[in-house]
Amino acid sequence: MRKRFAPAAGLLLSALLSACAAVTPYQPLHDGYGYSAQLIESNRYRVSFAGSSATPRQTVENYMLYQAAELTLRSGSDYFIIAGGGTQSSGSNAPTLSFGFGGFSFGGHGGVGMGVGTSTGGGQQLQYTASADILVFKGKKPDNNPQAFDAREVKANLEAQIQRPPAAAAAP
Repeated sequence: MRKRFAPAAGLLLSALLSACAAVTPYQPLHDGYGYSAQLIESNRYRVSFAGSSATPRQTVENYMLYQAAELTLRSGSDYFIIAGGGTQSSGSNAPTLSFGFGGFSFGGHGGVGMGVGTSTGGGQQLQYTASADILVFKGKKPDNNPQAFDAREVKANLEAQIQRPPAAAAAP
C-alpha cells in the first residue's frame, strides 16, 4: 500500500507547487494580484495590474492596457491618453530550494526516491506591477499623439492574450 501511495503523493505535491507558480489571470485585485482602477478626476484614472512571479512583464503590461481600454469604454469614452506611469519590479535573484519524491514499479520490483536541490542563481522571483494615469475622452483619437490609444482597438487586439480565471463551479 505504501508503494502505491508515494507516486500519488508526489503528483499531488507537484500539482500544488505548480499551482502556486501560476500566471496571474486577468482578474480584479485579489490577494495582491490582478487589476485595479481609481478615479482621480472626472476623466482621469489610475489603472494598474500586479502579477505573480510567474507572470511575465509583457503580460502584466498588456493586462494594464486592457484594463485601461475596458475602463475607457465603461465610462462611455472612446480613447485614452497615458499621462504617466511605468512598470516596477520587486523581488530578487534569491536562492531557491526545491524538493520532490516519487516511486516506480517495474515487473514486481519497485522503489521510492526523494531529492532535494538548491540554487544560488537563475531563481529570479521578480514580480511586476504596471500602472498608468490615463485621461479618457470621447471622439476620434488624435493621430499625432503617440500616447493616445483607441480603446476598442486595444481591447480587440489584446483579447486573444487575456487569460481569465476559471469559472467558479455553480452551487447545487
